[in-house]
Amino acid sequence: MSKDMKKLFVIILLLSTATFGQKIGKLAPEAEPEVFPPNTWGVDIMFGDGGFGLGTFYRKTLSENITGFIDFSVSESKDEKEMEYVDYFGNSFTVGKENRVFIFPLSFGAQYRLFNGTITDNLRPYISAGVGPSLIITTPYNQEFFKAFSYAETKVALGGYIGFGANFGLSKNNLVGINFRYYLIHMFDDGVENLKNRFRNDLQHIYISLNIGLMY
Repeated sequence: MSKDMKKLFVIILLLSTATFGQKIGKLAPEAEPEVFPPNTWGVDIMFGDGGFGLGTFYRKTLSENITGFIDFSVSESKDEKEMEYVDYFGNSFTVGKENRVFIFPLSFGAQYRLFNGTITDNLRPYISAGVGPSLIITTPYNQEFFKAFSYAETKVALGGYIGFGANFGLSKNNLVGINFRYYLIHMFDDGVENLKNRFRNDLQHIYISLNIGLMY
């Protein structure tokens, strides 16, 4: 084979390799980021040191990484000193307990998505913070649970929380997620009396919340 033929063969081989590489690139394009519906309504199932709770939320996408939200929940608030006992007949009671305390926080806040574009869209972690008014209801412990609401007293407080969590999956219809929240609710008076002669005007709780919702 002459030198000219060798040169021509090398040039054809190089051009063929470049063309084949371009075709492979076209066959495997970089995945486009997922676009999810901007609105979500759902429920929170909450577990924490204060007990079991339920909530509801509405979220609105404001930008690629920021989501605004409104959420409302109800749960019981227990004093950290409370000790629950069970008697021989299976009845539970707390020594020295004066009142049951229920909290109803309404929060307005925002979520900021983390690692967007770095990890896949089926895991979407975020940090969040919210603030707003809270309704506090106390009922006497020495009364039957439902009857005690006839003697309920109410207070208004200011509170909020910070947290982090993540949404899972690529569904454009259903939202599934989990988050962790630290709540602080402050009352501008003597506070509430869970245990006799022990008043609290700052209610602090940590919750793990399962989020289930509909996107539209």
